[in-house]
Amino acid sequence: MVSDGYTQRMVRAFHITSLMETIAPDPTLKNWFVELDVDWVLQLRPQLRLRLQKVTAYWRQQLVQRWIRALTIIVASIKEVMLVHEALAVARFGKASILAMLVVVDTMLKGIEEDKLQVALHMYMCVSSTSYMIMMMPAVSLEAQHIFDEISVLLKTEENGLTQAISSTMMDIRSNYCDNPWTIEIARSGGRVHRNIRFLVHCILSMRKACASTLNSAQSQNTVKIRDAIDETIDYLKDQLLRKSEWFLDPRLRSMFLLNNSYFVAQVMSHSHPSGTKLTPECEKYMDFYLHFSWGHVLSCIPKSKFPGLLRCWINTSPLAKFESAFHKTYQTQKFWKVPDPQLRDVLRRAIIKRVISGYRDYLKEHPELAEQVSRGSSSPEVLEEMLGDLFEG
Repeated sequence: MVSDGYTQRMVRAFHITSLMETIAPDPTLKNWFVELDVDWVLQLRPQLRLRLQKVTAYWRQQLVQRWIRALTIIVASIKEVMLVHEALAVARFGKASILAMLVVVDTMLKGIEEDKLQVALHMYMCVSSTSYMIMMMPAVSLEAQHIFDEISVLLKTEENGLTQAISSTMMDIRSNYCDNPWTIEIARSGGRVHRNIRFLVHCILSMRKACASTLNSAQSQNTVKIRDAIDETIDYLKDQLLRKSEWFLDPRLRSMFLLNNSYFVAQVMSHSHPSGTKLTPECEKYMDFYLHFSWGHVLSCIPKSKFPGLLRCWINTSPLAKFESAFHKTYQTQKFWKVPDPQLRDVLRRAIIKRVISGYRDYLKEHPELAEQVSRGSSSPEVLEEMLGDLFEG
């Protein structure tokens, strides 16, 4: 727009029109916004609100993206044209353009319900970036500088408003969005990562991204407010995990739910995104709960005593059968439970093998008579260990 002289022509046309005494809308801004594909921002607020309510969610998102692109182009064009055009005329044209863009922000946010947080964050990043660009404008005449200072105030005010919108939207999400669907889906989740947990983590990551991208340009108090919203959401997420896990009457499923979801949160939200399988202390705690409630009774079937009388009893009667029965029953119950993360799935399988199969194998080493007996059947340690490799595929 600058290289082909279009912006310069718009500035000249706006300057000429501004010298005339007229109350009609400036046609220059209309043509300028048509070229930027955002002429709809010049509509009256009731008309714009009605338009936003009628269009689909997809088109609302498109309008927001056009707005972001247009504001970025406006400020970038003003910065470039300052080098080749009269500063005062450029400043006046820039102020009129930016003011027309900012006036509709509140109306746009009120007309959007779906993905409102994402919209507010993207607009916040755009306004913060353009505010920084205006602040870094080269030195100009005193009159022009005064107008650019006014533009900076307008952008900073809008940045503050968008920060408040982000905070209030997250409060609405925490108080409304995540309460109702839990009870319906929690029993059907089978201990898997819940969609509300995924959504909350997505919100947190989006706010983190906004903070990172505006590190140099945003006002410090706004960055602090968004970080506060992040911390509050993290605390809320952890609280919800514990509260909602209580809907599982089966302690095995409850510990599986806590393990799956806590591991997901730890992996996704880790700043370093570790590729290893080291569990957080919280995840280790939930894994221990799972192993205790799911496999503790299986391991308890193995007699601890080495006395011959008990040994003969185990060979001839029920303890061996009890161990086999308990193992196969637990295996069949949990075979189709889902652990979505392959690394966690591998860690959990190895933990079961270490606790159950290793204990079983150690006992058989102490009693070769039994080892010879089970080696000919379907209850050898090797067979059982191979079976455990099929767990948690869903």
